[in-house]
Amino acid sequence: MSTGGTRNVGATKAGGGRYVFDLARLARMAAGTGYSTSEGPVVEGDRIQVGLITMRRGTGARPHSHPNEQWMYVLQGKGRVWIDGSDEQPVVPGALVFFPANTVHWAIASTDEDLVFFTCKDLSHGIVGTAADGKTSGPHYDPGFGPE
Repeated sequence: MSTGGTRNVGATKAGGGRYVFDLARLARMAAGTGYSTSEGPVVEGDRIQVGLITMRRGTGARPHSHPNEQWMYVLQGKGRVWIDGSDEQPVVPGALVFFPANTVHWAIASTDEDLVFFTCKDLSHGIVGTAADGKTSGPHYDPGFGPE
């Protein structure tokens, strides 16, 4: 296992004697800068990055993509996801969602509670993707949930 730097600024590097992590105590980082409210601790191995990510209620990610595939396992809260070519689908605790590489998608937390999920991506790219419209104009906000 490598003990070098991380691909994502703010992520924690696994290896070099670090094998067990208390995600609740690790530093949090933005996981969708410019298009999403997603944030949380991220840990990187040599080939895979994982994160315990939170989207605050009534917020989420605008359509975006990334060259690495992604898995999302919902731990808490409710939300909805859309993956290019599919219908919008609800997600609840226990839902496992697959986002193929280079596929436009979005995820949004319900207005009732925060959405917390465990995510895994390969390290061919960082944790942050690119907004489908190419703009870093900010995340999705449901009416009444925008920044003050």
